[in-house]
Amino acid sequence: MMRVRYLDLATGDSWPLDPPRWSSPARHPLSLSPMPGIGRSEIESATPGLWRYRAALPLPEAPPITMGEGMTPLIERTLYGRAALVKCEWIMPTGSFKDRGASVMLSLLRAQGIEAVLEDSSGNGGAAIATYAAAGGLAATILVPAATSPAKLVAMEAAGARVEQVAGDRQAAAEAALARAEIIFYASHNWHPFFLQGTKTLAYELWEQLGFRAPDNVIVPCGAGSNVLGLAIGFAELLRAGEIAVRPRIFAVQPANCAPIAAAFLAGANRRVPTPIAPTIAEGTAIAAPIRLPRVLQALRESAGGVVRLTEAEIAEATVDLARTGLYVEPTAAQAAAGFRKLTEAGTIAPGAASVVVLTGSGLKAGPRIAELVEGTA
Repeated sequence: MMRVRYLDLATGDSWPLDPPRWSSPARHPLSLSPMPGIGRSEIESATPGLWRYRAALPLPEAPPITMGEGMTPLIERTLYGRAALVKCEWIMPTGSFKDRGASVMLSLLRAQGIEAVLEDSSGNGGAAIATYAAAGGLAATILVPAATSPAKLVAMEAAGARVEQVAGDRQAAAEAALARAEIIFYASHNWHPFFLQGTKTLAYELWEQLGFRAPDNVIVPCGAGSNVLGLAIGFAELLRAGEIAVRPRIFAVQPANCAPIAAAFLAGANRRVPTPIAPTIAEGTAIAAPIRLPRVLQALRESAGGVVRLTEAEIAEATVDLARTGLYVEPTAAQAAAGFRKLTEAGTIAPGAASVVVLTGSGLKAGPRIAELVEGTA
């Protein structure tokens, strides 16, 4: 295993990867020390999915927990009159991009001897952790907000996880999990840095699928920022390895009803700024207090990217528009297409640029909600 350490960027302290930990002693989120990245010769081309990039992952020599996640289709589409490359991240074992992080993080924890994990989630993360825990023989407890979509709850329960609904919003579920983290290992997709090691494989995958070059722009829905940070880490490694010359611009798209990252970015701040928080149909990005907000802002700025805020009507319209072109994704995912539309109409993204629109979650997870949106357009 390559020599990598956990880092607390707030204090500069560092620790070895073993024993297991999910935060610093001061309860700051952990990062990993920079890694050199890999070149095309180090890709295990015979291996399906994201594990073809195992050489870029600082993991013990142990069998991974995998179900073929990754290597999702990258297809050409015309969206709102502009050419785009659509990354179909919902074509995963549990129907969302979070399978990337769950596979890598839980593979590490199982190798370290962890047998039971705790997670909090609004749905997709919990479904991924529950499913990969089941596949790896780990017990899982998932805390969810009371308003979580029934389809996502069923996926967790079917995998054998203990699912507990918490009164209140997404933040209430996170706080309940933190209070229990002393008695069961907190395998949080927001806190544990190895989840980001999983999402960084999206950058490697785009690079390989585009003929070993980087796109000009990547547009992603953003709640806690795991895709933004994964892309930033992955493309930084490719830059370090000399495989790309320039990192792509990353654009984070959030619902205006819950957009703390966008608000801070537009205010030129490095931390949270006052911003209204209200319910949104894009429930997967309804994160009022993202713990890695300063680092997400840094990643967006270093990429020369930006943010987009969407009204509920814009999210709803994009969800139906995509479905009517054969792309059936949940409202959270559809934000990327709506963001692409606003960026191109504003001239922020020029015609002819290689722009990847990342669609993160299946519409099968939000059937009742999408039925309402379709009925509203009838």
